[in-house]
Amino acid sequence: MTSRRRAATATTALTCGVALLAGAASTGAAAAAASDGGEGDLANKSAQQISDDALHQLVAAKSLRLRTQTSADPTKIDLTLDRAGNCTGAISKGELGSVELVKRGNQVWMKPDAAFWKSQLPGKEGDDAAAKFKDTFLHGTTKDAFLRGLSAACDLKAFQKSAVAPGEPPSGAPSRSPTVTLVKGRPTTHEGTRVLPVIKKAEGAVQTLYVAIDGKHYPLKLTAEVDHQTGTILLSNYDTPVSAKTPAPGETADISALEERLRGSQSGSGAGNT
Repeated sequence: MTSRRRAATATTALTCGVALLAGAASTGAAAAAASDGGEGDLANKSAQQISDDALHQLVAAKSLRLRTQTSADPTKIDLTLDRAGNCTGAISKGELGSVELVKRGNQVWMKPDAAFWKSQLPGKEGDDAAAKFKDTFLHGTTKDAFLRGLSAACDLKAFQKSAVAPGEPPSGAPSRSPTVTLVKGRPTTHEGTRVLPVIKKAEGAVQTLYVAIDGKHYPLKLTAEVDHQTGTILLSNYDTPVSAKTPAPGETADISALEERLRGSQSGSGAGNT
């Protein structure tokens, strides 16, 4: 898989994941619970109202931490991002390697691990690059196509926009899909926080949205199961500013170092095939 395709895969995983949240937050009505039962002030709200409230909290957030993974693809995302497009974190592609990512304004830094270099460059080339650029951030701007594609995952505004399903009624309005029902699960905990599951079952798929019971009713976790595949989105650190720290000049090299090596590798492969 090429480096550009890897970047596209990372952002696709992000988009697909939030689409699950949109599906859970914009379908049918459900009955309200008869008593508190550990649900706090969510006890007298329907599952639909709880889901709508959680979606409202998501789209109003100025920043958050996003973690995603799915059993269908080794891609994992762990980013703290904000509405200005700044972010810090990592994107992993399993055995094909991972990159640490920092974006501030239009400036982007990525630090590949050894597995990344070895998956992109054959044999000794990969080994040499991994050694030469160990603990080094490659730096450029969003004018660079590769960095622009990779850092697209840093756009919180786009993530929030994709959480609102096109053509659906605004929060609080009656749903247009009465055949699908949301139901409440039993209160549980997620990473030490009390949460209330809101469950949707439709066409063989099960989606569960875990909403914070105490304080603001943030969506903290979403799971989806379909055709024996699973996906998970974790959301946390709402409105915590993205770190403004960027790599020091002594820790960086220009992004052209990666692109030159990739071009050299491709040229070598082409020569070998003639």
